[in-house]
Amino acid sequence: MSAYRMNSRAPIKNFFKSKSILSIIIIVNVVLWLVSCLLPLVDYLYVHDNGSSQRLWLSWLSLSSQWGDLLVRPWTLVTYMFVHAGFWHLLFNMLMLYWGGVLCCRYLNERRFTWIYFLGGVGGALLYLLVYNAFPVGQTTVSTLVGASAAVLAVFVAVAVYIPNHEVQLWLVRTFPVKLKYIAMAYVAIDLLSIPAANAGGHIAHLGGALAGLLFVVAMRRLPNWKAALRRPARTKTRKSDFQPPRGRSRAMSDDEFNRRKAADQKRIDAILDKISQSGYDHLTKEEKDFLFRKSGS
Repeated sequence: MSAYRMNSRAPIKNFFKSKSILSIIIIVNVVLWLVSCLLPLVDYLYVHDNGSSQRLWLSWLSLSSQWGDLLVRPWTLVTYMFVHAGFWHLLFNMLMLYWGGVLCCRYLNERRFTWIYFLGGVGGALLYLLVYNAFPVGQTTVSTLVGASAAVLAVFVAVAVYIPNHEVQLWLVRTFPVKLKYIAMAYVAIDLLSIPAANAGGHIAHLGGALAGLLFVVAMRRLPNWKAALRRPARTKTRKSDFQPPRGRSRAMSDDEFNRRKAADQKRIDAILDKISQSGYDHLTKEEKDFLFRKSGS
């Protein structure tokens, strides 16, 4: 799969100086991988069996397919997504996390990115455990899961669901624009078809992460004011006014009026998204933020 490039306001150097949650997650992943690279030196200096430190490292941080191991080491439900099998595994995941994470923080905000990342990782782990314990394949082999791929795919799918028609530049022989929704569908299809081939546990976890990202955005749109709804007192009886139409609306809109209003709303949404791409989400006015939030939940 080829990489794609995306316009960014700041160079990578400034990105890591920003101390955002996205940059911190990437740094933690890289640092833990560097620590794992030093483990063979520990074996040599302390005259351990070659690979013994690496095996101990994985046993404490990776996720086992056995429910019993999870009960003994429950933290592996989260720590597995910060451990990688090699340099290329780490590099691909971090590049995908950077590209998808920048978009996610820009359009969904940093707090939602954090939720999506960790829910995606946990969702991938749970689907992995479910499949390996509910089907006979889990009785024939004991598997372990490492890598941030499930969390990364959750972020990417969430962004693709939220702004499906946003275009990025793919490069094969030449660059050409591709909508995010098609890239996300391609990743999911590849993971689904690759399960019987190799790294079945990893591909299953990827699908769990993708599902978590999808459900997060769907829930966010269906329940945009869920905190306010929880604080609202429950109604004890039905009032007559509940069935009365809003004042000032004497008739339903015609098809032409509806289409004109819809086109005007879409034009304004496009203008706001262009402003975000050029200046960032923080430069929106409160009224623009409220308008974009209302339309994303409609």
